Amino acid sequence: MKKILFGLSILFLVIGYAKSEIKVNSIYEGNFEAKISIIVYESLTCGHCATFHKNIYPKLKKDFIDKGLAKIEFRNFPLDMAAFNASKIAHCKNDSKSDILHFLFSEQEQWVRGETVKDINENLKKLVIKQNFGIDYDKCINNKNIEDYILNDRINAVKKYDIKGTPTLIINDKKFENPQNYKKLKKSLEKLI
Repeated sequence: MKKILFGLSILFLVIGYAKSEIKVNSIYEGNFEAKISIIVYESLTCGHCATFHKNIYPKLKKDFIDKGLAKIEFRNFPLDMAAFNASKIAHCKNDSKSDILHFLFSEQEQWVRGETVKDINENLKKLVIKQNFGIDYDKCINNKNIEDYILNDRINAVKKYDIKGTPTLIINDKKFENPQNYKKLKKSLEKLI
């Protein structure tokens, strides 16, 4: 039921804001001209996504991104309203940097607690203020351009790649199965170098 309500909420938001001009930068790392392009669709409340950031991403960064062999773009696929709001925080500085995103995943257990979205939002707000990212939490949460950007990420994920869950990796425009298996991922990437 929650997923249906969330889906309807997204639909109404998209219809309501479809005409606004989106000037939000994507969050990415690496050599923009790299031969290997990785897109990861994720939801900030997804435990598997947090595991990806903790266990897979550091190896990927060391072996491919830091060496200029690959670039990675983190795209939004919020699975619920709490993830939707957290995505707004991750994009709020609009500087393309991933530091807030990585922080939110590393501290996911601290803020994804509570009975309601309101409880989770309060946890998220306290954590963001304590960390002092230099952003205004309320302005971030109410930024319509960021909302549009996040919603369009999710819509395009479904339309272009038939994304149904998170995390999902797209490597050079092809869906990669089992993003939690780094050995398989590494072999696939090495073939593209």
